[in-house]
Amino acid sequence: MTTSPFRAQHIGTEGADYTVARATREDVADIVALLHDDEIGAGREGVDLAPYLAAFDEVDVDPQQLLAIVRDEGGAAAGTLQLTFIPGLSRGGAKRLVVEGVRVHSSTRGSGLGAALMEWAQEQGRSRGATLVQLTSDKRRTDAHRFYERLGYEATHEGFKLDL
Repeated sequence: MTTSPFRAQHIGTEGADYTVARATREDVADIVALLHDDEIGAGREGVDLAPYLAAFDEVDVDPQQLLAIVRDEGGAAAGTLQLTFIPGLSRGGAKRLVVEGVRVHSSTRGSGLGAALMEWAQEQGRSRGATLVQLTSDKRRTDAHRFYERLGYEATHEGFKLDL
């Protein structure tokens, strides 16, 4: 059950038009395929959809989450990302937009879809009162780092993770 209304929106590149929609359970297999569609994801993501479906159910009922699927004009999955809105006290009570799991299908990389999708994500943040957008990127994703820098993102912090 989706918790907040969200209308599918169109984004475009010079060569194609895409639809960005709130993901449904039926989209999970396509999203997992997108997560798997790179060197790092291929070694990290699984094939059993059960844990992804359970995670989807949790994400889908949280009004601070927006898991999006991007489809091309023919309906094929072309991209995905997850937006998380975090209210906080620091920075004068700023709301943050966290962008995670950004993937553009390998056949579509370099087309401008990634930039259009990130601009769409930033607009989602603005519309919900976020004043800062942040994301993390695996240190091995040097092409992604150049991409984010071209969009104006700065590597201002060092991130830390601990497997539990």
